[in-house]
Amino acid sequence: MFLENLKLAFNSMFTNKMRTFLSLLGIVIGVGSVVTIMNLGESVKRSITDSMNIGGVDEVSVMPTGSNTVFSEEFAYTFQDNVLGIESVSTYVNTSATLRNGQETKNAQVYGVTSNYFDSSSVDILYGEFFTRENNLQRDQVVVLGYDLAQDLFPGGNAVGSYVSIFRNQAKQYRVVGVLDDTSGSVSGNTNNYAFIPFNTFDQRLKSVRAVSQYTIKVKEGYNATDVATEIKSYLSTVASSSDYYVSSAQELVNMTESVTGYLTTFLAAIAAISLLVGGIGIMNIMLVTVVERTREIGIRKALGATPKTIRSQFLVEATVLSIFGGVIGILFGVLVSYVVASAAGWTLYFSIGAIVLSLAFSSAVGIFFGWYPAAKAASLDPIEALAYE
Repeated sequence: MFLENLKLAFNSMFTNKMRTFLSLLGIVIGVGSVVTIMNLGESVKRSITDSMNIGGVDEVSVMPTGSNTVFSEEFAYTFQDNVLGIESVSTYVNTSATLRNGQETKNAQVYGVTSNYFDSSSVDILYGEFFTRENNLQRDQVVVLGYDLAQDLFPGGNAVGSYVSIFRNQAKQYRVVGVLDDTSGSVSGNTNNYAFIPFNTFDQRLKSVRAVSQYTIKVKEGYNATDVATEIKSYLSTVASSSDYYVSSAQELVNMTESVTGYLTTFLAAIAAISLLVGGIGIMNIMLVTVVERTREIGIRKALGATPKTIRSQFLVEATVLSIFGGVIGILFGVLVSYVVASAAGWTLYFSIGAIVLSLAFSSAVGIFFGWYPAAKAASLDPIEALAYE
């Protein structure tokens, strides 16, 4: 019986192609929109979190917010003594200054960093090398330039080995030991217009340091960055007021980003799903028209012994097949649109299998829900009146 109803459903669909197309349109657009939004939402979320993961989710940042002098360079060493799970701690301070090479002048942010700052950084060296621990201890006047800064000061290239003047209260010559790679597309921070010098050199020759700007703490493998951040907060509460510092972890940022993009994607998908209801109403309308057109056929079937249940099943199968067929086309349409948009945006496309399964299930439910009334109406027709219908 089911196979017979299935055959009748496909015959009805292909007999009235234009009507079938118009009734399918709402389902196709609805399912396609949901699949597209969910796929792109998953792709955006993965792209953002993957970019963050390059910088490492195994980092915790401690940023002093006041002038509490407890937050010195030496204080960095106390973290490992008081908190488990810390592999290394790097420190930086920064100020604005003017850099010059001959006639080329550029205002930039100058960072004083410890040598292990680059170990936990996601930035790669393009030319030359990072400065060493010995450079920091000896207060050497060496500098690593950001990509754009090197291009502006040395338009002809050959920055490494050359000298630049860094002006604040007075000009001092710094030897360029390295140039950083381009970070213009990095989520973890753009260093293209930054200059980096050793921390001790910054303190003695550029600007006296009362408190550092930030500690970057690298978490040991096997430890959770969020848990370590909690332990750091607990330790800092014993040495300073909570208003004197701010603690954050890259893992917290990743979690928050995933949560926000997840809620936004679900919200947009829910809006797109409204068009599925519109498509369901279209199916109901078409099925009601079909019942009217086939009234005499229904009367003949009832006269030959077909029960109301049999008639109802026939029209329910037709409505369900129609919605599932539209759902399948909508999924293919959504996948195609997702691929085109992701390719144009330069994202890696990730498919949301859950969204595809849910869309197909929802479109089937729409067919059953909106097909029930026309099917019930067909089943309740009086066979004598149906046979007499013109």
